[in-house]
Amino acid sequence: MEEITHSSQASNLADILEKVLDKGIVIAGDIKINIADVELLTIKVRLIVASVDKAKEIGINWWEEDPYLSTKAKEKEIKEQKEYQKNLEERIKTLEGQNTQNTGNEQKNKEE
Repeated sequence: MEEITHSSQASNLADILEKVLDKGIVIAGDIKINIADVELLTIKVRLIVASVDKAKEIGINWWEEDPYLSTKAKEKEIKEQKEYQKNLEERIKTLEGQNTQNTGNEQKNKEE
């Protein structure tokens, strides 16, 4: 007769996953490529596996600020771009106004 062991294996995996997500785990490594003691390339790999709550608890929330992953961040980015564009347009108008005044004064001086 065959024994059924799937449920205990699944519960063990679930327990392990729950502990990892609850506590978090960090995997870090560096890859360096050297030729004749000259460092050509360094790649630093950092992997954190944790629940969203645990990540926020330790201060990691980049997905909330990334405009490609968060609609709020995208809306904020669009708003900032529009404000920046408006400021640039106002500066251009001011500079054009100053240029017009300077050109007018130069022509007036030439006529005198």
